[in-house]
Amino acid sequence: MSVVHQLSPGWLLDHLSFINNINYQLHQHHEPCCGENEPTSSVHFDSLQMDSLTSFGTSATFNAFDSATQPDNDDRGNCEISIQKYVFRSELFNVTKPYIISAVHNECQQRNEKEYPVDGVKEENCLSIIGKKRKRCVVFNQGELDAMEYHTKIRGLILDGSSELIQEGFKSGFLHPLSEKWDKCSEPVTLPLDTCNLSELCAMAKHLPSLNETELQALQLMEQDISVTEQDLFSRVVENNSSFTKMITLMGQKYLVPPKSSFLLSDISCMHPLLNCRKTYDVIVIDPPWQNKSVKRSNRYSYLSPLQIKQIPIPKLAAPNCLVITWVTNRQKHLRFVKEELYPSWSVDIVAEWHWVKITNSGEFVFPLDSPHKKPYEGLILGRVREKTIPLRNAGIKVLPIPDHKLIVSVPCTLHSHKPPLAEVLKDYVKPDGECLELFARNLQPGWTSWGNEVLKFQHLDYFVALESKS
Repeated sequence: MSVVHQLSPGWLLDHLSFINNINYQLHQHHEPCCGENEPTSSVHFDSLQMDSLTSFGTSATFNAFDSATQPDNDDRGNCEISIQKYVFRSELFNVTKPYIISAVHNECQQRNEKEYPVDGVKEENCLSIIGKKRKRCVVFNQGELDAMEYHTKIRGLILDGSSELIQEGFKSGFLHPLSEKWDKCSEPVTLPLDTCNLSELCAMAKHLPSLNETELQALQLMEQDISVTEQDLFSRVVENNSSFTKMITLMGQKYLVPPKSSFLLSDISCMHPLLNCRKTYDVIVIDPPWQNKSVKRSNRYSYLSPLQIKQIPIPKLAAPNCLVITWVTNRQKHLRFVKEELYPSWSVDIVAEWHWVKITNSGEFVFPLDSPHKKPYEGLILGRVREKTIPLRNAGIKVLPIPDHKLIVSVPCTLHSHKPPLAEVLKDYVKPDGECLELFARNLQPGWTSWGNEVLKFQHLDYFVALESKS
């Protein structure tokens, strides 16, 4: 269970526990009894080179083998089977200190800046070229003023609600006061290199020869060997319907595919395989790559314009009464866009606004609550697709109405944009057999279909630790 505590303000989540409860077990058959021609659980793209489109040849193959559910047969004899279990690296959730220390931040703010929100002017002390202090007046822009006004409205909700959940976390032992020993043990984490460049690979795949879209079905990782050209990987939804994990290899990089999960690796221009599956979803979670100044300056991450986000075919993907959830940054421009333009264009009615509050392992906000730059929370806008004349799926099953102003409090993963899981938080508000879809996903989870041009990013084997295998 990822829900550690559920109180009236919301939920205290254990993100790491959710990942490790997925049951990342890989079943492997061993030689010599399995024979020299035993298929491997991998997708071989090693021959592909990222610097040339001509590298996409018809000889590259996608090989998959489900050794977990395959019954023994004459060809295998008494083949030995080992079970390799993986867990997510716990150090990626070791957030022992706030990213900005509140006391230092407040001291600097009081010394160097005096704000006057009433007239929208602040005074800053800065050093001139000759080393003397001088004062300058800086006028807040409209976006800053809107952000300050919004923060003032929700500040009490964030502070009081999260404090209640954090105190419960201390009582149960889930959270611990920061100790000197714990502080000294925290070391920088070496992250795996993104040598596969999934997003670039998806961009290059658009230049592959087009296939007959109407004939393509989902590609299932089944018991027997299957071999298809690389075009299929980018033009078909890949499914792992077994009860065990599969490992695939893409351009020399290994990724774990959890049980009962499916994914499509593509960019926004190649979403048609989702539509070709003729499946609609009861829950759609969206984490758009919002445009902002830091993203534009760094040039490390791609982003979408509001017009491109509006073109996502939510009306075609959504089942009647579908619950649509969009992650929103703290920029009021994005918040207004979702509420006033995006949801109306999709015929989605807003039902609630929640917040994800990020804390350390010792219960502190990762950023000072009143920081003018970074806030320790992000927003989620929840809406329902307007009811259609089509009968609702399992209309006899009742679900609870969505409550407003709920908090999701958790220790964030140190990986960029690794959002907390919503599956257990949403279980009371969706049907038990509801189909779930995550757009712009960077990881997979059982029972969900995930789509994005980095959909396998956090499934990289280097983010996991192999435990001692069992035969």
